[in-house]
Amino acid sequence: MGSAAELAAAVLMMLGFPALMLAALVPSVPAFAAATAVTYLADHYLHRKGSYLVSRLSKVRAGLSIRFLIRQLLLVLLLARLDLRDDLVFYSAIACFIAFYGLQAPHGALTTFIRNRRKMPVATRNVDLKTRIRIPDAPPKRLLSRSAEKILHLDLAAVIGVLVSAATDSPAAGFVGIGLTLALGCLYVLALMPYARGKKTPPRDDEVLAAVDDWLGVYKPQTVLYFSGSKDSVYQVNMWLETMEQLESRPLIILRERVILQNLATTTVPVICVPGGVHLMNMNLSTVRVALYAANVGKNIHMLRVPTMKHVFIGHGDSDKLASVNPYSKVYDEVWTAGRAGRDRYAIADVGVRDEDIVEVGRPQLAPIRTWEGVPEGRIPTVLYAPTWEGWDDNPGNTSILLAGENIVKRLLKADQPVRVLYKPHPFTGTRSPKAAAAHRRIKALIVKAAAERAADPAFKTDAAAQAEARAELTRVEARLAELSGGGGDKGDEAEASRDGLVDIRKHEEIARLRTEWNDAHWRSIPAWEHRVVTGAEPRLYDCFNVSDAMVSDISSVVSDFIASGKPYAVTDSAELGVEEFKLQNTAVRAAVILSNGATELGELLDAVRDTAADPLAEDRAELKQYLLGPDEPTSIQQFNTAVTNLALKAEARNVGQTSRIAAEQAELANAVPGPRVTAGGDPEGATAG
Repeated sequence: MGSAAELAAAVLMMLGFPALMLAALVPSVPAFAAATAVTYLADHYLHRKGSYLVSRLSKVRAGLSIRFLIRQLLLVLLLARLDLRDDLVFYSAIACFIAFYGLQAPHGALTTFIRNRRKMPVATRNVDLKTRIRIPDAPPKRLLSRSAEKILHLDLAAVIGVLVSAATDSPAAGFVGIGLTLALGCLYVLALMPYARGKKTPPRDDEVLAAVDDWLGVYKPQTVLYFSGSKDSVYQVNMWLETMEQLESRPLIILRERVILQNLATTTVPVICVPGGVHLMNMNLSTVRVALYAANVGKNIHMLRVPTMKHVFIGHGDSDKLASVNPYSKVYDEVWTAGRAGRDRYAIADVGVRDEDIVEVGRPQLAPIRTWEGVPEGRIPTVLYAPTWEGWDDNPGNTSILLAGENIVKRLLKADQPVRVLYKPHPFTGTRSPKAAAAHRRIKALIVKAAAERAADPAFKTDAAAQAEARAELTRVEARLAELSGGGGDKGDEAEASRDGLVDIRKHEEIARLRTEWNDAHWRSIPAWEHRVVTGAEPRLYDCFNVSDAMVSDISSVVSDFIASGKPYAVTDSAELGVEEFKLQNTAVRAAVILSNGATELGELLDAVRDTAADPLAEDRAELKQYLLGPDEPTSIQQFNTAVTNLALKAEARNVGQTSRIAAEQAELANAVPGPRVTAGGDPEGATAG
């Protein structure tokens, strides 16, 4: 249901319609008017909030138009019960509501036609379509946004007018309201008509596709990141955007679902969204030599069928999960992994991926993670607790929140020598399990209470001037970010966004710089000893890595990423497999302090943080880091670019060889065709003299 306010509105709306019937039967005009107001307001509020209930009502034959029709029928019943059946207002109201519903047909047809007509066969970002085809501005949002709700609410004038007439026994108000409802309905339909014809309609599909092909012919993309998936999977492509921006070859991103394009992070790389498989297969991608795939999905086949490019599975993370060694991966020319661990996983899994087809390229996304150089003198160590969420089942190994979370936090807060605790839970924590949600709330309460106690302790000093300066910097940066983010505004629709969707590179770079400044000012604005609960998009997880000296987590990609820092870390064996079995099953924990649910082993982690000489796992972490993520030099992006270049050369060699073979076969066929043989005298054999 969402918020408590939504629940209250839903209850009021459901109770409002029985109240309307009761008021009509009594009959009582004031009661009917009050119930009418409640149903209108509650319905409007739920629609504005996009409540789950509203979408469900349409499934049980109680959709929006039905609710309005019932209210109008009950108004007619009220008039009949008031003995106004012979009154002209009674018949005018009936005629009005019938005519008003007659307007729904052209209105619905026009809005549907306009939306479909403006739905591009190919939607784009950072592609110059404006100079190639004419795409008109989108209709004003007030016309198409929630259009069905808007036209239905035009009956409000007639309903109010008829109720006033019933209450005052004067027909004038009823006639005015009826006329106003019909006039507004007609005006709404007329306002839509210009956008369904002439210059206000976008070009047809073939013109759009030709314009995109023309752009491709000029741009000549060389490396494509191809992605298909649901809205929830958009992070899988977002994590590769910065890498694509750093490619030495000309990059292009191809998406298959509009919802992915709508939720894609801002990038300077050209993006083409092609929902139709036929359109994709007919697209001019003749210059592409390398195609990168971040997920194993069925729609990959539409690109995999192209023989002139080499196909690579790059995935969307590096972990010991079964998805990392999917047998589907053998359809690609190569599989790129972060380090040796990925190669070994495929060897152990034996799913058909050959060792010679695996290339280790590191993980370019981990470049922002800084390497640990120990705790600066005079600063309290910071320990990050970053548990994953409870998952879709009740496996005790999913998360430490349920069995170990409170023990971990309590032991950190009561450590012999003070540490600062940062708690950054997974965004999904508590979304499925009420027990996990309750544990999360208790952990937050522990940290908030400890932070308040520490703030009141005179032993923990605060540099008020420095923090005030940092807060002022935060205010300045946030104001500038708001200015940059709000300058362009949302595009009217898909067609307009494709026409105008060219990223301002200077603005893009300034936003990236300001976000770095924001992060720096944020951490300076709070005391270095203050416990914090970190939720929301900012600060980001990697920012928390960089201000921490150690981490406690669960089995997830968070652990593999944190290993890039070289810092001590602990992982909770929530399923109680035992240290040896836990390490055997999970490569990423082989250099970790393994915690039981009681978290009694946390002392080992804290000792390693405070004194590098008391860190027996330091060498193991360095070895594991290289095993999982590859060497530090050359950098991961350099390794990635090298892999792209090498594979592009293989693709080009294959294409040249294929062209040569086809030419040779055609020549051989030409020579094999029977024809008249030529004699030594130069005449065709068998010819007779004249």
